[in-house]
Amino acid sequence: MPLRIFEPRYKQLVDDCMLGDGQFGVCLADQGNTVDGWEAPHMVGTVAKITKCTDASPDGMQLQLETIGRNPFCITRMIPPSIARPPDYDPHSIQGHHAVSRINEEAGSGKMYLQAEVEMLQEIDGSVSLIQWENLVELWKRKIIAGAPQPVEPHALDHVLEQYYLLTETPTTDYVYSLAALGASSPQELQPILESKTLEELVQNVEVLLE
Repeated sequence: MPLRIFEPRYKQLVDDCMLGDGQFGVCLADQGNTVDGWEAPHMVGTVAKITKCTDASPDGMQLQLETIGRNPFCITRMIPPSIARPPDYDPHSIQGHHAVSRINEEAGSGKMYLQAEVEMLQEIDGSVSLIQWENLVELWKRKIIAGAPQPVEPHALDHVLEQYYLLTETPTTDYVYSLAALGASSPQELQPILESKTLEELVQNVEVLLE
């Protein structure tokens, strides 16, 4: 899962992760809800581990991360960030970065990113049948073809699956999650899939996503 990091609070998070075990929690934003002015997260997320971190801009203001997903979790208690979102928050300029850093220093140099106590969730048990997998792949292909601005050859879609290591006759739930990510139009569409508790619920939610 690639991530582009440019906000000062998340750059602080990455710095802390690189000094530790490289793991952090990822939650989609719960639009409409806030914590001290910052977007609040959904209560269910997943642990991600940084596998690669590089500068994505000459000025060092942006980082490019490569991550892999780990175990799902549920937030049990949120720990607010050290500062509230400034009214004139500007994460895209050097001046904006300096302003946020100055505000945080004046507040005691705490953690600018949201933290939480979490409960790890049990991973989904069960085996994905080849019939279930082939049906999901077929739904994904139909969705891509229907939404493409120009004709798409079937072998081109097989090449995409090959690039993402999704050509298999022994599918697992990890394959199902990855296919869903390829078929999602926005990250928010993946939240019901992340919250699935059983294999049957997972497959059904992915079918809804791809139809």
